[in-house]
Amino acid sequence: MDAKEAKKQILFAVPIILTNIFYNLIPTVSIMFTGHLGELELASSTLAQSWATVTGYSFMIGLSGALETLCGQGFGAKMYNMLGIYLQASCIVSFIFSIAISLLWWYTEPILILLHQNPNIAKQSAIYMRFLIPGIFAYGILQNILRFFQTQSVVLPIVLFSLLPLLLHIAFTNLLVHHTSLGFQGAALATSLTFWFSVLILVVYVCFAKTFKRTWTGLSFTTFSYVFTNFNLALYSASMLCLEYWAFEILVILAGIMPNSEETTSLIAMCVYTEAIAFMVTYGMSAAARY
Repeated sequence: MDAKEAKKQILFAVPIILTNIFYNLIPTVSIMFTGHLGELELASSTLAQSWATVTGYSFMIGLSGALETLCGQGFGAKMYNMLGIYLQASCIVSFIFSIAISLLWWYTEPILILLHQNPNIAKQSAIYMRFLIPGIFAYGILQNILRFFQTQSVVLPIVLFSLLPLLLHIAFTNLLVHHTSLGFQGAALATSLTFWFSVLILVVYVCFAKTFKRTWTGLSFTTFSYVFTNFNLALYSASMLCLEYWAFEILVILAGIMPNSEETTSLIAMCVYTEAIAFMVTYGMSAAARY
């Protein structure tokens, strides 16, 4: 074993592992708060979160995969100014798909009923999903910026920039759920607002940090020339990643058609969330190998 190379990969992988765990815990914290409101609220939020992962979050992570190829090639070829252009093109693609996903999320209730979910849970899940809609736009941008960081081996700052939103999210969710009239809906709204806060601090860092003075030179109309290139790569990347996520999240949908769906949906979802956190370890190690 090459000990030097192993150490290098571990030091690169650990920050990515922590970053992904922290970001994954943000929606999970919201669900934990809804669990204190009742079984129906817990089952509805877990089903909504699984539906959001299947139709939105996993797709956004997959779309950002195009930057692994484009930014990786640009950085390796020392075409540093292209990284910022690729980032902007990827954000445009993510924004377009976010609009389509938002329309799908708005009509969550009839879709879940069509999938033979409990009508009461489907109705509450649809309410939860509508408050998650603003967050899907932020989540797409967030994933793109993370790839922008990682392809330049800038991984330590994003640990802090993921931990800070998580800590604020805990306090913010508690405020909206227990100290406002929003209650159940407040947990979903907190998730959306936290994702936007995460994007904001990352954007500020990219614009002002000396680390990116070569790779981020500001907004450019040249970006639009690379949207289609990004679009082609992003679709293939999203397709592969979605199949991986769907294999697990489909279990939550299946749990919804079992007897005592309020209990089974929550139990299966919690198992899937636990598995997802464990998956972040192997994801981080694979990222080290890619970059």
